[in-house]
Amino acid sequence: MRAILLGGGLALLVSLLGTRVAIRAFTRLGYGQEIRDDGPTTHHTKRGTPTMGGVVIILATLLGYFAAKLITLDLPSASALLLLFLFVGCGLVGFLDDYIKIVKQRSLGLRSKAKMIGLTLVAVTFGVLALLPALEDSRGERPASLHISFIRDFEWLTLPAVVVVLLIWLIVAGTSNGVNLADGLDGLASGASVMVFGAYTLVSIWQNNQSCAITPGNTCYEVRDPLDLAVVAAAITGACFGFLWWNAPPAAIFMGDTGSLALGGALAGFAILSRTELLLVVLGGLFVFETVSVMLQVSWFKTTRRLTGTGRRLFRIAPVHHHFEMLGWEQVTVVIRFWIIAGLCVASGLGIFYAEWVAGY
Repeated sequence: MRAILLGGGLALLVSLLGTRVAIRAFTRLGYGQEIRDDGPTTHHTKRGTPTMGGVVIILATLLGYFAAKLITLDLPSASALLLLFLFVGCGLVGFLDDYIKIVKQRSLGLRSKAKMIGLTLVAVTFGVLALLPALEDSRGERPASLHISFIRDFEWLTLPAVVVVLLIWLIVAGTSNGVNLADGLDGLASGASVMVFGAYTLVSIWQNNQSCAITPGNTCYEVRDPLDLAVVAAAITGACFGFLWWNAPPAAIFMGDTGSLALGGALAGFAILSRTELLLVVLGGLFVFETVSVMLQVSWFKTTRRLTGTGRRLFRIAPVHHHFEMLGWEQVTVVIRFWIIAGLCVASGLGIFYAEWVAGY
């Protein structure tokens, strides 16, 4: 528990102070955000706001986690290192995207295919390593499982390793892009991330306390290194909290794809390593909502264009948070109400998680 508090607290402090330094440095270097031309006109005033703040979130998380392990004289676990690899790897893909935007002064960075190739390499490497028999602990548990999970593994469904790696790739690609789509308003993605990673901190602590290695029974959890996963979750939560101080409306800095892809990758990692893959749909409901809005918009437009010759839109613009801006909602109003949605999703997910344990299934 001491490591969890240290990891979260140190990451918060580094992020809070480091983001201020980053704002000054990125402003001096001219690392400003480019704004999409077809978005709400109110966003044009944000052009030039420092971006790539996700670098601070990543560094704060790493410093918080490893400092906590050093202070407590505890070695990092395989699960935590794999999760940090996924976190940093997705962040590097986002960094390349942000850097190209800055250098070429355009709102689009890496081509979609190049970005997907980068995420695929990171996700597949993570999946293969997480399933290696060499990483089994004394109980025979690997970081990742060959089963699909909701709150724990469905033991009756064992999948081939190749299929599991493909599912891991799908989860990583989906969540990283989901957080990326939500990162369109000041503080929206960072505030929602605080809630979801805070939830995974609680989930990991509970799984450690009810681990089959400690309290065997029908309701115990077969998760490798849950306590160390809680340290990582606390560090990311603290880093996002510190960043939110500067990213809240009106934002003094944006996290960019560096931060959103990293946070999305970390969410996928927690779902996979904590055996809560399907529960992520509930906990991260806001990000699912944003992703589905884009999918519906594109599908409806293509379908109506094919049937009538004129494409129609379900929303004025996607992702859906921009739709409400187009309806005349103030940006702060949209952000706060979407935070409420994120909070309700997290509360529902935690409620389901606890209720399943109480029921003893």
